[in-house]
Amino acid sequence: MNSSQPNTIELTVSRTVQASPAEVFDVWIDSSSPGSPWFGVARAILQPVVDGLFYHLVQFEGHDWAHYGRFTVLERPRRIAHTWVSEATRGLESMVTLTLEPQGDQTLVHLRHSNLPNDAMGRRHEEGWGFVLGMIVERFNRRSRPV
Repeated sequence: MNSSQPNTIELTVSRTVQASPAEVFDVWIDSSSPGSPWFGVARAILQPVVDGLFYHLVQFEGHDWAHYGRFTVLERPRRIAHTWVSEATRGLESMVTLTLEPQGDQTLVHLRHSNLPNDAMGRRHEEGWGFVLGMIVERFNRRSRPV
């Protein structure tokens, strides 16, 4: 690796959600709720309390991806932070921080994922988090559509 390149990177993904910060917060930490990053995975164990652990197994592109972490901040309805370790982080303990900013009847969601390896697998997290935040947007858009 070129010595001028950092060994780790930080990614930021943002979306506007048609929901209150509290609603987005509650979806994020509920593995049984559509839109949660832990919803619909092959296996999920989730303890959404500070110092609570999580494990989830995602089956993607013919591969089982195990993810592990620990919640470090749960400040309802404004902020969630947890560590994130997987094969794609090359075993590095990375940090995911979600901030929820009210914007009228919507919420601006900022997700920052830091200490990722500066390689193709590390950078691919941007696509994954875009998918997760897109699922949260879609979940609340369905709610607001006329029947």
